[in-house]
Amino acid sequence: MVTLQALNTLSVKLAKTQSMPVVFIGHGNPMNAIEENRFNQSWSQLGQALPRPQAILMISAHWTTKGISLVDNSAKPKTIHDFYGFPEALSAQRYPAKGDPVLAQQLTELLSEQQVQTDNSWGLDHGAWSVLKWMYPAADVPVFQLSIDVSKDLSWHFALGRSLSALRKRGVLIIGSGNVVHNLAALKPSQQPYEWAQEFDALFAKRLEQRQFTELLNPAAMGGLMRMANPSIEHYIPAITVAGASSKQDQLSVVCQGVDLGAISMRSFVFHQI
Repeated sequence: MVTLQALNTLSVKLAKTQSMPVVFIGHGNPMNAIEENRFNQSWSQLGQALPRPQAILMISAHWTTKGISLVDNSAKPKTIHDFYGFPEALSAQRYPAKGDPVLAQQLTELLSEQQVQTDNSWGLDHGAWSVLKWMYPAADVPVFQLSIDVSKDLSWHFALGRSLSALRKRGVLIIGSGNVVHNLAALKPSQQPYEWAQEFDALFAKRLEQRQFTELLNPAAMGGLMRMANPSIEHYIPAITVAGASSKQDQLSVVCQGVDLGAISMRSFVFHQI
């Protein structure tokens, strides 16, 4: 539960605004950071269309923790190149956005029930900066990142989104970055998507649009299809947190969609108010 004291503390830092959208980006292949395509062009267009945020909270599949959630309070978050076997041009990328240590600390108060703690050893991994460089190429919006506690179930992450939704009226843009379908062992470059990948992506899209969130929080009920689409859960979780941060007043818009490399859903979406 978000306490009134925590909201009052937050209001000292951030002016009250109209409700910001909440975004999920299917970030996919790290090469999307440097090779222009229909996916990152849609991210760029989204950045131009969104209201100007006072700060950005990133929830990336590439910062996972167990038994604890951490929020990065670096003043100058480092650009993390958490991949290997890619061209030097990718490793040379930098995203020099400032962090926001004060806001990070206030987030721990907002999420006191979740016992979130601050940490300055992380920064921005490629799930964050490979998206932000297209959405906000000037790197002129403060960014801070929240880890994913993979020891918690999906209902916990959905509830976390509910708590984070208080940030939306303080000008904070919440961005989840992962992939609704993410099976690296099944990748097949330049070939058609697997039927199971398309089937799960379509199932997720239908349930999201119909606000059937309970069904999306139960991996066991989705059986073998879920296990094929997501052998591990960390890329799916940010979409659930974003859904949790949405409200009944929101409209759902699809930013882009498609299955890349056979087994990675590039579905990206935004909840926003008209």
